[in-house]
Amino acid sequence: MSMDDLRIGAPVFSQLPRVPRRLKSICWTAKRGLILSRHFEGWYFKHQKGQDTLSLIVGRADDGAFIQVVTQETSYRLKYPAEEYHKDKTIKLAGSEFSRNGIRLSIHHNDLVLTGHLDYDHLTPIRGDIMGPFRFLPMQCKHTVISMNHTLTGKIFLNGKEIDYTGGKGYIEGDSGRSFPKSYTWVQCNDFAENCSVMASAARIPFACVWFWGCICVVCLDGAEYLLATYRGAKIKRRDEKQLVLVQKDLSLQIRFLQPNPGHLLDAPNKGKMERSVRETPGAPAYFEFRQDNRVLFQGESRFASYEYLI
Repeated sequence: MSMDDLRIGAPVFSQLPRVPRRLKSICWTAKRGLILSRHFEGWYFKHQKGQDTLSLIVGRADDGAFIQVVTQETSYRLKYPAEEYHKDKTIKLAGSEFSRNGIRLSIHHNDLVLTGHLDYDHLTPIRGDIMGPFRFLPMQCKHTVISMNHTLTGKIFLNGKEIDYTGGKGYIEGDSGRSFPKSYTWVQCNDFAENCSVMASAARIPFACVWFWGCICVVCLDGAEYLLATYRGAKIKRRDEKQLVLVQKDLSLQIRFLQPNPGHLLDAPNKGKMERSVRETPGAPAYFEFRQDNRVLFQGESRFASYEYLI
């Protein structure tokens, strides 16, 4: 995995509108100021097989490096000195390694011992940059998707329990910027009987002296990719603790959380420091329905949808 493989928002210039020179200058000045001050980056690796879910978040912020571990039962929030975080061909932190090819774990921390390795194969990257033209603007948080779905091989040992993830499914994404949005919904799931994977996010986004509600969403279905986003005209029709509904022209996605769950505590960025608390549900039952021109392209339930919801 090179630095190009794990960068937030690689541009696809042919798909982007022309930006006036003056606006480019203003945005670059603002963006440069943000980069030089308060900044975080984090990478999310999810692993799923049967009843077993393991999500790992590794990254660095102004107040140090971190690894966060989320299982069906609980979460662990581990902090490390910033100088122990290295990102070159792989991300290395405190004896563990993370890349788009797999992970090597050697975590020994108070009430958590997590070791083993998992290899990834048949990654499913999306076409282009999910941020679209917003990549060029000084956004509070920028998102990237490394792989919507891939296969797993290997075992891990969690506090003495052996878990074999061979034949399971994985997902990788990343975030960088200054802070997570004040209010947002994030959903990810690729645990379906059909060949489908979904990531959707809706958030209250501050920009300059105003704010707006925006969304990004990818549905990969039987080799086809569907992108819904604010910059493509997508609208958030409904967002609450029970469901998320996005509509873009003739496309619509409805996600219903069948058993809303408060989830497990995680640290989240606020002005470049991991000092905010959020909750993530690593695996809960949810219903997904994706339509085009009122024709159902996909509908299905999963018991292991991951999601976060902040009012």
